[in-house]
Amino acid sequence: MLWNSLLLALREIRRHLLRSFLTILGIVIGVSAVITMVTLGKGATQAVQDQITSLGTNLLMVRPGQRLGPGASGAGAPSFTVEDVQAIRTQIGGVAAVAPEVRSGVTVVANGRNWATSVTGTTSDYFFTNNWTIGAGRGFEEAEERAGAAVCLIGETVRRELFAADAASVLGQRLRVKQFSCDVVGVLASKGQGAMGNDQDDVVIMPLATVQRRVTGSTRVQTILISMAEGSDAERVKAGIRDLLRERRKLAAADEDNFNVLDTAQLAQTFSSTTRVMTMLLGAVAAVSLLVGGIGIMNIMLVSVTERTREIGVRLAIGALEAEVLLQFLIEAVALAALGGVVGIVLAAIFSITGSRLMDVPYQFDVPINVLAFLFSAGIGVLFGYFPARRAARLDPIEALRHE
Repeated sequence: MLWNSLLLALREIRRHLLRSFLTILGIVIGVSAVITMVTLGKGATQAVQDQITSLGTNLLMVRPGQRLGPGASGAGAPSFTVEDVQAIRTQIGGVAAVAPEVRSGVTVVANGRNWATSVTGTTSDYFFTNNWTIGAGRGFEEAEERAGAAVCLIGETVRRELFAADAASVLGQRLRVKQFSCDVVGVLASKGQGAMGNDQDDVVIMPLATVQRRVTGSTRVQTILISMAEGSDAERVKAGIRDLLRERRKLAAADEDNFNVLDTAQLAQTFSSTTRVMTMLLGAVAAVSLLVGGIGIMNIMLVSVTERTREIGVRLAIGALEAEVLLQFLIEAVALAALGGVVGIVLAAIFSITGSRLMDVPYQFDVPINVLAFLFSAGIGVLFGYFPARRAARLDPIEALRHE
């Protein structure tokens, strides 16, 4: 009986192909929209996590200022010093590397070309704390850091914009920064886009003393980057840093911190949570179209019952049971919804792959959401197909046979 009912349902769908297509269109749109939104959302979440992870390993960022976020500013808060960096390195346990950071926007010139970028003054520990890999050449030597030598490493974007040669051929060439020139001793491996949308490869890295003397003209340190050792307690390390800096900055017990200690692991968790909430919201909005599609199925099934009243009357008159008629129309509704679900899954895969490439996020095929969307679409067929099927099964055979 089930097989015959399925064959009858498929025959009826085939007889009215255009009407069947328009009927399942809402289901197709709903399923494809839900899967696409969730898939792209998961890809965006993974991209954010990867970008923040690329900032550094177990990284803490210490910046001047009383607050973070929109409108926040470090104005009025004293910057850090090289002595602060040395104190953290020697007095705080659980620290693997500490690197000062000074940034300044500059225009660099080489081979008759110029490029607006940022120069970063730091130490060799910077490459460890920020997960930088040197693609060609070398890092800073200790003597170069102490003397403030005119040497630099450049990011892939700077290399591409100023030098036509490959990374290895760039080594030893001269790069002019403001009024002085530096020797390119290394080229950094590409890291791509950062968590805030910035190009991480658009950078020139020089020894801290060089930037302080020749670029900024100040001994201040804008940011302290701290890479915690594996297995260390992040909260204990942050508390130790906070106590040490409060003491060095001579803050009274009643004074607020005039610096911030930011944990990139917490930052990644916050961004990921926000992205997941937005994904769920967009998925819920897209799921509304599934209900619209279900209403369309119920509407068409009611029309089909009216059109086939005489057929139903004949079946009932020759001995068909109400359950058989109910099953026939219910299977037809479920078949329509399931077919819409299958088409929606195929379209969702196409949209998701295309969207992932356009958004430059990883494509992550999510089996549970695909299965759930298909089952939900079939459930829509049962839910909205039951009333028309029940109405068909309860028709009076005599009245049905008289129907014109």
